Amino acid sequence: MMTAQKARILVLGATGYVGRHLVKALATADRAEPVAASRREGSGLRRVDAADPASLRAALAGADGLVNCVAGAPEAIVANARALRAALDAHGTPLPVVHFSSMAVYGAAEGRIDEDAALEAVSPYGQAKREAERLLATLPALTVLRPGCIYGGGSPQWSLRIAQLLRARRLGDLGAAGDGCSNLVHIDDVVRAALAALSTPSAGGRAYNLAMADAPRWNEYFVAYARILGATPVERIGARRLAFETKLLAPALKIAEIAGRKLGGVRVPPPLPPSLARLWQQDIKLDARRAEATFGLAWTPWHAALQAEAALSFAA
Repeated sequence: MMTAQKARILVLGATGYVGRHLVKALATADRAEPVAASRREGSGLRRVDAADPASLRAALAGADGLVNCVAGAPEAIVANARALRAALDAHGTPLPVVHFSSMAVYGAAEGRIDEDAALEAVSPYGQAKREAERLLATLPALTVLRPGCIYGGGSPQWSLRIAQLLRARRLGDLGAAGDGCSNLVHIDDVVRAALAALSTPSAGGRAYNLAMADAPRWNEYFVAYARILGATPVERIGARRLAFETKLLAPALKIAEIAGRKLGGVRVPPPLPPSLARLWQQDIKLDARRAEATFGLAWTPWHAALQAEAALSFAA
């Protein structure tokens, strides 16, 4: 009895946080298998320069679909999108493409935001993500995913770093400065959305917000996480202290972080940049009903997920 050949899915940025989780899920899928691509060579990795059209064209040979998880500096994001567009145009046969964008494309917008809202990005990162979407927009089978804040599974930004800040009592209840909606989405839900997009041809040609329904406000998330971590009593962070962290301490820590990397991975406390303080106050609520209906998503309960994250953060 013959078995159906598995679809080969090229994953760009396979060594990044989202890419690693996606490759792992594809490796256990019944109808697909990953081709893990990264600029770094390694076991099970194909070396691909994601900013070079020729390198991308070679990697696309034999691929049945593609997921673009490339991240990095704004200029790298745009260079990747430009090169990927050229490579896919030269490929000839249209492929299903899932491209990871970000809620940052909505800029400083507030209120309930669906996928038809204006893309008024203000940060260099958000502007780069918006430009990448523009460059890829007319691909015939493109699905754009715009996740909120991805946590879970050892998320370096929204799980591990937050845990470190809570334990150090540098983060806690921020009062009015932490009243913004978190727009959290668990990495498992992000991966499920990407896999569903690859197997749902009718999903192409549209963008999809990814954020759990009834996401907690940041204060609620911080306080609950602190209690699970045992970082109690939960610290109350006032406006003056938050201003010191973001405007005075953060630049110094960022310089020390860069120097630490050059010296061979010397660890310094994580900086708390002004961009985070702005995000924690921003009253934006991603409307993800389109993704729920199209991909059949059921969001991971965040309280239960935090229990698992606490164990990972202690091991990190």
